[in-house]
Amino acid sequence: MAMSAQAIEARALRKTYDSTRGVFRREKVTRVALRGVDLAIERGELFGLLGPNGAGKTTMVKIFTTLLLPTSGAATVLGLDVVKDEWALRRRIGFVFGGERGLYWRLSGLDNLRYFADLYRVPPEVSRRRIPELLERLGLAGRERDRVELYSRGMKQRLHLARGLLNDPEVLFLDEPTIGLDPVGARELRVIVRELADAGKTIFLTTHYMFEADAICDRIAVIKAGEIVAEGTPRSIKTLVEDQGVVEFEVVGLPRERLDELRGLPGVSSVAVAEHELAQLVTVHCARPSEVMTQLSAALDGLKLEKLSSREPTLEDAYVQLIGDAET
Repeated sequence: MAMSAQAIEARALRKTYDSTRGVFRREKVTRVALRGVDLAIERGELFGLLGPNGAGKTTMVKIFTTLLLPTSGAATVLGLDVVKDEWALRRRIGFVFGGERGLYWRLSGLDNLRYFADLYRVPPEVSRRRIPELLERLGLAGRERDRVELYSRGMKQRLHLARGLLNDPEVLFLDEPTIGLDPVGARELRVIVRELADAGKTIFLTTHYMFEADAICDRIAVIKAGEIVAEGTPRSIKTLVEDQGVVEFEVVGLPRERLDELRGLPGVSSVAVAEHELAQLVTVHCARPSEVMTQLSAALDGLKLEKLSSREPTLEDAYVQLIGDAET
């Protein structure tokens, strides 16, 4: 088969799930997870897919890794069809899902890797060389004979990554690999992932963390309700809000009607509210931050504002504008 110019490609990719609801009168319900997605990722690229829960990120990863059949459309990885060429494809890819599932906790890290190497049919002479290399590279050397249940969460996730690299994959899929990790562990894992991409591997990463995508991804796409709503480099995505600024402040007990007043102020494009300790953190995206700041006292008369400031927009701000009310 001729080598494809793209490492990963999707054309009109669609996935639906059918279920039923009701007790006496059963009603068929169809949920659309992917709505005709088109996507192309180059070889050697570190590509990030961003989106809220339920947007279709994991569904897309499962289709690309042959764990889920698409309803319609086509998907190829390394020029291989994910449906017709699943066995040939599985030998050339690796995948790592976030969280702690997928490891045998009562076995040592070394025994886990030996087991998965046999499962992936890695030749013994290759696994004997590759396993120590991976343990050293991922900072697990010296702890490989400890049971996995004694590992920290960061160590477990590095062992997950080692498992995903056992067959030396050309394409590596990472589904929210840093979820639940402490800042140090997450930073270490991001460095490793970036090094793998720099070494020539194609990486497909899903994440909730905007700063993570901004720091290591070559290109990103934002998915909302099963559709790609933006795609490009992190810098180009930020240009979507380059003509805006951000005003932030903390307030206690912000009523719904006051929030509606904020959204109605001239120049305001969106307002996001997040619980922050005992107060609410309010983020206002607007065209003229200085003017909005002067109008806040009138719009929020009687409420105590704290930590009022303005700043330049970030990738997260662009993401919030693209996703809108889809994020929960």
